[in-house]
Formats: sequence, C-alpha cells, structure tokens
Amino acid sequence: MGLYSENDTEQKKTVAVGKPRWYVVQVSAGCEKKVKTDIEQRIHGFDLADRVLEVRIPQSPSVKVRKDGSRYQSEEKVLPGYVLVNMVLDDHAWQMVKNTPNVINFVGAEQRRAVGRGRGHVKPLPLSPSEVNRIFKQMDDAEPVVKIDMEIGDQILVLSGPFKDFAGEVIEVSGDKNKLKALLSIFGRDTPVELEFNQVEKQG
Repeated sequence: MGLYSENDTEQKKTVAVGKPRWYVVQVSAGCEKKVKTDIEQRIHGFDLADRVLEVRIPQSPSVKVRKDGSRYQSEEKVLPGYVLVNMVLDDHAWQMVKNTPNVINFVGAEQRRAVGRGRGHVKPLPLSPSEVNRIFKQMDDAEPVVKIDMEIGDQILVLSGPFKDFAGEVIEVSGDKNKLKALLSIFGRDTPVELEFNQVEKQG
C-alpha cells in the first residue's frame, strides 16, 4: 500500500520548501547498497525528486589481496550500518525514507511520549556543515587501505618454500608488502618466519 491516495495528488505536487540538509539513516547490517537503491527507486515512484536529492554510502577506497597475492579494488565502509540522505525534510519525504525496507530509523533526538511508557518519536537531526565536510573529506582524501584474508591469530599451512607443510600461527600481517610473519614449530621451538601471502593457506 502506498503512502498516498488519489486525494493526496495535489498535496504531493506542492513545491518543496526549505534548504536540503544531510541526514543520517540507520539501516540493517549489510543492507546499505540495497537501501540506497530502494530509496533512489522510491524517489521517482513517489515523485519526490525535488525533496530527496542524493543518497550516499560513506566509503573509502581499499585494495583487497587474495590468497594468491593478486589484488583488486574495493570499497570499505566508513560508517557501516548507515547511509546519508540529502533531503528537504517534510512529512512525505520523511515517511518515504523511513518506510523503505531495511531502514531502522533516522538518527536524531528521541521525543518523549506525552503519555505512556513506550518509545517516543525520533526527530531527525541534520548533520552540521562541519560534520558533512569531515565525512566527505575522509572519503575523498583516504589512501587505499590494504585488506587481506589473513589476520593475527589465524592458523596457516605453508604450501611452498623451505618450510612447506609446516603449520603455524600468524603473528604479523604486512598488506603493503604482501607478506606476513608466522610462528612455526621448528625443531620443537616456535620460530617467527616471514612468508609471502601466496606461500600459505589459512586453515579452519
């Protein structure tokens, strides 16, 4: 069921007033891209292009390293679980965004209920210009972060080189050098050994 009935057409067509501001919307974990796509589709479905102007997922560039040492470009979320919406906040735009699947709520100040003990209504609060600048600057200026499928504490098996078939535990990861250090049991003693990413395989 839509937000509007046929009788609402004239009200829906009213010109948006006020200055657009950036608002933060909390979404279900891992649903940032889906929410962005859904809001963008609903903007046109509800004819709110003059009120809801842009949806962004705060992200910074990252480089991920596969087990074979090859790299590929990716994006790392700056604020996991949140999307930013640039909008003129009125009842129609607010309801459209809030009722989008996987949207939990706007970030804002909770208004206490006049009666009863239930949770009150959350009044969306816009980001200040300085907060907006800080987030977008962090996104634009960020150096690519190197991410690999290895972490300290992982158990690994050496696949090649002089320590082939030795098992050990990762104690240090150097993504920029495609290398890691692992403690291998050599002659009954734990010995730190530097290995290439493509020399090892994560166990478990």
